[in-house]
Amino acid sequence: MNSTTIAAGVSEAGGEPVFYPHAGDDYAEMERLLRRAADECDLVLSSGSTSASAVDVIYRVIEERGELLLHGVAVKPGKPMLVGRLDRDGGGGEGESAASSAYIGLPGYPVSALTIFRTFVAPAIREAAGQPEPAAATVDGRMGVSERYGEGRLRLMPVGLLDLSAGSTDPDLPLVYPVDKGSGATTSLVEADGVVAVDPDTEYLDSGERVTVQLFSPDVRPPTLLGVGEDDPALNRLLDRLDNPRYLPVGSREGLRRLRDGVPDVAVVAGPADREVDTVDLGGWTREWGLVVPAGNPDDVDGVDSLVDRDLRFVNRAADSGLRRSFDEALDGLAADRSETRRELAERIDGYEFSVRAFESPARRVLAGDADAGLGLRETAERLGCGFVSVGEQSVVVRASPDRADREPVVEVERALGDPDLVDDLVSGLAGYSRNNRNEP
Repeated sequence: MNSTTIAAGVSEAGGEPVFYPHAGDDYAEMERLLRRAADECDLVLSSGSTSASAVDVIYRVIEERGELLLHGVAVKPGKPMLVGRLDRDGGGGEGESAASSAYIGLPGYPVSALTIFRTFVAPAIREAAGQPEPAAATVDGRMGVSERYGEGRLRLMPVGLLDLSAGSTDPDLPLVYPVDKGSGATTSLVEADGVVAVDPDTEYLDSGERVTVQLFSPDVRPPTLLGVGEDDPALNRLLDRLDNPRYLPVGSREGLRRLRDGVPDVAVVAGPADREVDTVDLGGWTREWGLVVPAGNPDDVDGVDSLVDRDLRFVNRAADSGLRRSFDEALDGLAADRSETRRELAERIDGYEFSVRAFESPARRVLAGDADAGLGLRETAERLGCGFVSVGEQSVVVRASPDRADREPVVEVERALGDPDLVDDLVSGLAGYSRNNRNEP
């Protein structure tokens, strides 16, 4: 994945990328590929194997086949960066520059690699190619949450923006919220609008503190409504009716946690909630959930007890999912009937601990023959041509933060969910879905 994204960045900066095979940590193969790349290219980029651990060997190849000029930068993410040169086998003319190729080793984690490339490498490629720097833009905002940091190096913190001025007579600065999930999570950049450069001497950013965001593009348009929570097909239809929303499918429990922390406008919660959070109920719908099985139900699965009592391969949802919460509640009920604990029953389910995040993933594992049953929705099962064993219904509720309930984008959601005809339209054609009657005027 790093190869594809970095190659696209090279092209955008004015270079011509050349792909080489993956070498792993094989010293001889890495040396062969680096020497070949040095003979054929002006700049050699690699990703991964840049730390000084016993298994990372690339820095030793550089030292023996060229010169290592720099190993590590005081930046987060991206500390284990390498800068050096690689000697060419046959030389290339007079002078050191003709007989060597420049080398930069990017970290292996995707966010680190992309951040280091964007910050250090792309500008150098543009300069060498005679390309102008792209139009840049910054915007001032205020931190939506407090952020503690004290590692003594420059932090390039990916952040998202929320436009709080929509429908307001008193425009405010955009809300800035960190989306950094670690160097290995590419969604940190997918969900980000730009970065905040946190000075090495800064140990704490307070909620409400003014910060400057370096936008990834001057064309960035911050969303006017930020939602988080459960992934759901009817919700996708609702979002299509709104102007410039952003939705992060982080699961019901995590959605409520973020709503409590004050960043999003709304959280979409499915099934029972185990967190007491002060919210405003904007409305919702119901959906049928259960076990997705192969077409025709060849194993005669008839409910949760089949997973406990028989040798069936099961695919679960992540713990933050509302579906998982409903499944665990059903397992609690079965455990009470048998005078056992949920843990005892869960240990007898082959795959209970194997969870996936996307709501369609268990059904697709069943469809591929990799599982005998998966936790899912009737809608998903019927759309993909699978069988379905119903376990129950669960409500899907859109909840708003009390101090955002009067914002026009939130009011628009409440109006939509308070219209029975519109909600009927949202759930129309979705198997197992129905309007939640308690939301009628």
